[in-house]
Amino acid sequence: MGEKHAIKISATVNAPVEEVWKCWTEPEHIKKWNNASEDWHTTAAVNDLRVGGTFLSRMEAKDGSFGFDFSGVYDEVKLYEIIAYKLGDERKVRITFTRDGECTEIVEVFDAESTNSIEMQQAGWQSILDNFKHYTETTV
Repeated sequence: MGEKHAIKISATVNAPVEEVWKCWTEPEHIKKWNNASEDWHTTAAVNDLRVGGTFLSRMEAKDGSFGFDFSGVYDEVKLYEIIAYKLGDERKVRITFTRDGECTEIVEVFDAESTNSIEMQQAGWQSILDNFKHYTETTV
């Protein structure tokens, strides 16, 4: 097996880190922003935010043609600062939240999977992060 490629995405959210954290981690919020495009949605979300805890988001095409579970186990949780987890296929994800006055910078670094191109993965994850930014800025 080859070396894993890490992909980095980021966004600055115009909201305090406490509100950003709440929108990122609470299932009722996750279901409202966790999609890369308008033709997808998250129909269910469960989140046990602690080291050793698990999360699951059920992501589905709105037309019912396809769906999958996005899930993993938390390796590190530091309130308002870090969330790190391992996906079912052993890929790792690390998210940092940095307070910048009334804004919050989010940086996600994740291991690429081998099915889709690096560019496609980066664009898809960035789209979800951009959707999160829009949702949070218009909700809080």
